[in-house]
Amino acid sequence: MINDKLPYIYYGGDYNPDQWPEEIWQEDMRLFKLAGINIVTLPVFSWAKLQPSEHTYDFDWLDKIIETVAKEGIYLCLATSTAAQPAWMSRQYPEVLPVDIDGRKRTHGSRVNFCPNSGVYRRFAAQLAAKLAERYGNHPSLLVWHIGNEYGPHCYCETCAASFRVWLQNKYGTLDVVNRVWNLSFWSHTVYEWDDIVPPTNLNGNNKCFQGIALDYKRFMSDSILECYQNEYDVIKQMTPHIKITSNIWGLFNGLDLKKWAERMDVVSWDSYPQMNEPMSNVAMRHDYMRGLKDGQPFMLMEQTPSQQNWQPYNSLKRPGVMRLWSYQAIAHGADTVMFFQLRRSVGACEKYHGALIAHAGHEHTRVFRECTQLGQELKGLGDTILDSVTESSVALLFDIDTWNAVEMTSGPSVDLDYLKQAQKYYKAFYDLNVSVDVISPISDFSKYEFIVAPVMYMMKPGVSERLKSFVKQGGTLVTSFFSGIVNENDLVTLGGYPGELRDLLGIWVEEIDALQPEMTNQIHMNATFPALEGDYNCGLLCDLLHLEGAEALGSYGHDFYAGMPAVTVNRFGQGEAYYVATDPEQAFLNKFCKALCDKMGIASPHQAPAGVEIASRSKEGRTFIFVLNHNPHDATTYLYDGTYKDLLSHRIYEGSLKLEPYGVAILERCN
Repeated sequence: MINDKLPYIYYGGDYNPDQWPEEIWQEDMRLFKLAGINIVTLPVFSWAKLQPSEHTYDFDWLDKIIETVAKEGIYLCLATSTAAQPAWMSRQYPEVLPVDIDGRKRTHGSRVNFCPNSGVYRRFAAQLAAKLAERYGNHPSLLVWHIGNEYGPHCYCETCAASFRVWLQNKYGTLDVVNRVWNLSFWSHTVYEWDDIVPPTNLNGNNKCFQGIALDYKRFMSDSILECYQNEYDVIKQMTPHIKITSNIWGLFNGLDLKKWAERMDVVSWDSYPQMNEPMSNVAMRHDYMRGLKDGQPFMLMEQTPSQQNWQPYNSLKRPGVMRLWSYQAIAHGADTVMFFQLRRSVGACEKYHGALIAHAGHEHTRVFRECTQLGQELKGLGDTILDSVTESSVALLFDIDTWNAVEMTSGPSVDLDYLKQAQKYYKAFYDLNVSVDVISPISDFSKYEFIVAPVMYMMKPGVSERLKSFVKQGGTLVTSFFSGIVNENDLVTLGGYPGELRDLLGIWVEEIDALQPEMTNQIHMNATFPALEGDYNCGLLCDLLHLEGAEALGSYGHDFYAGMPAVTVNRFGQGEAYYVATDPEQAFLNKFCKALCDKMGIASPHQAPAGVEIASRSKEGRTFIFVLNHNPHDATTYLYDGTYKDLLSHRIYEGSLKLEPYGVAILERCN
């Protein structure tokens, strides 16, 4: 349980008191209490103030603000401040500064601007973490440790190159294995000495000629950055074993192996910053991904903005009600905290126009403050009712960071192939049905699901095909798509015909893959054997030219020299079925296709909602909480199935239907 010391949804966010004179602190406390803030994160970016020189530390100001906060009954998420090193460190130890992919050494500035393999950086970071843990580890207000901030940028310096070689020796053992798994006989790249291996930089304009090298370097960088986190984690955990530790993930990001990272976090936390016009299905998928990183455990929403971002191309305001709506969407998908960046708006630098609880006006008489106060009151009213409840899903979406990177790095077949967008299309089909989906990795447990969707499963890691076959053989339903089963974990093609290890499971052989030009389309003609989809649908991007090897054709191509060849197939395998969609269909096809399969398995939403109304649920101890979220700028009515329901927010009773105002929210529990 995240909230084991404070039995409420954590509500607060990043506070930067070191940017303000002390006379403002007390006013901030008044405003925090007024808004219902019960936790503050500090000091995320204060290393220079905490350690003004190599041998000097200053904690007096932090002591004061911690006691000021604690006196008001507000709790602490205490950060280690190691996301931005002080200028003295960059000056005295220039090896701390990273080198970018083009070989340029960065100067001091920005944040997360350090080489992750720098021994100097790691030494100073561990020392600071130790001093913080020693000084504040037993403070009664401390709830969570927050290490670093939004880890991610990679480095290509000589220190990293040397560390990469050691990483490779540990992984592969010999150069013969490296030459084989990277296929270095191609273009005469065979290496005979470890020192011949260099990071895949951009000096020749393309670092993707050898995908195996580039993939391994990304894996190495993820591991190196994780070691920085672990370096601080170990120090803090030794001193405060009873306090949970996390680091905030900056979205669904392919620069780190987030599944491996989640294994080292006591609780997953992440930062959610959708654009105003972003499909809410994409946001829901990101929440579900974070929940899936620790096999369904609740997560922390560590950052969102109360109003607007500062770094997007168009930093629109959140319309009235939207901040509340998106906060409850996060809770609906597994968040047990609602936290902001930031609590007081900065006066200068790049985040001065990033939204905050307290605007530049400096008082409570703003729309944003009023909305935050309303949310704070509601969350306090919920108490611990929803805390530690879980999402129960029959459907899982298989999503893999390594596969994402491999597809992004591949030298074909189409520059428009986007792994993330393909996953989002399939997720949207279930989102629009209000069918709950767990977003899981290939190493997750498949046994608790009835239906697994795995679009563009390009990379097959060891053992995954066997586990998928076992899943289907025991009665599960699998849907996968074009460009699946092509390569192994080192991006080497599985010989013998596509889709490689999945060939017998899917009952097909793919002979060729046609990449359509952007202006080109084809059609899928669905036949009468799948009556729910009978008719024609547009498709494009890629078209697999396949032959049946036991599978049945449900649809065929309508045009080009492969007109009439199978485009959608099903193969009965043991007790279950494996479907293959050989092209990129329009969203309408996927919506109908996924609905038909859900209907076949009896998987459905708990209530009937119009377009733009999202329904999600969480359960614990025999109680189910149904979130109804109206993302429309107009009223919308949801029809409730048998029973009477109480809204935990308004305390109103509903039967038959529920009408919500624009951007309205209800949390329903069935009355006994």
